[in-house]
Amino acid sequence: MSPNIHPGIERMLRDIRWETSETRAWIGKSELDRRVLEAMQQVPRHAFVPYGMEELAYDNRPLSIGQGQTISQPFIVALMSDLLATQAHHVVLEVGCGSGYQSAVLSRLVKQVYSLEIVPELARAAQERLLHLGYGNVTVRHGDGYQGWPEHAPFDGIIVTAAAPEIPPPLIGQLKPGGRMVIPVGLPYMRQDLLLVEKSSSGEVSTRNILPVAFVPLTGDHGAADE
Repeated sequence: MSPNIHPGIERMLRDIRWETSETRAWIGKSELDRRVLEAMQQVPRHAFVPYGMEELAYDNRPLSIGQGQTISQPFIVALMSDLLATQAHHVVLEVGCGSGYQSAVLSRLVKQVYSLEIVPELARAAQERLLHLGYGNVTVRHGDGYQGWPEHAPFDGIIVTAAAPEIPPPLIGQLKPGGRMVIPVGLPYMRQDLLLVEKSSSGEVSTRNILPVAFVPLTGDHGAADE
C-alpha cells in the first residue's frame, strides 16, 4: 500500500466489495466498476468528516456532518457512482453536496461536476474544502437542488443524495438523452428505494428499482425555480 494512502482505505474497500457481493441479487452484479473503486481509493474520506470523527471516516456507515445532513456510507457512494456509468468526458450534476465527498469521488471519474447544496454553510465549506484538496473540476453552488442547474444542462448524469417523494421533473428535463440519474425516492422514516433512471436517445424515460435505502429528505421550495 502506498504511504500516501490512509490505512483505513483498504479496509473500506474490502467492506465495499463484501457488501457488493451480499447485495448482488438486488444490484445485478457482484463487482463494481474498477474505475469507481480506484476513485474511492484516491479520495481521503477522513478529510470530509467533522473534526474529531476522523477515526470513523472509513467505517462503512453514514456519519453526521451537522445541519441535519450526513455523509453517505462508502458502499452507497460507490454503488451510486457505479450506477451512473460515467465516462471521462461526462459532465454531471450532483444534488446535495454535503461535505463534498461524493463530489470528490465523481471528480476522479468525469470532466466536470456541478453540485448544489441547500444549506449555505455546507455549500461554502464544501467548495473551500474541495479547492484546498485540489478538486478543481467541482463547482459548488448554494441552491434548491429540486430545480437542478439549468445553466449547465443537459447533463450526462445526475446523482441525488437526498430522498425526494418523487423524481423531480426539472431534473428529468435536464438529463441528456442517453443519460442516467441515480436518486433515492420515498418519504422520511418510511420506505425509500434507490432508483436508476435512464433516458433513451429518443427521450423515453425508464426506471429500475435497485435496493432499499435510507437518506435524509430533499428539502427546499419545490414549487418555484431557485432565485
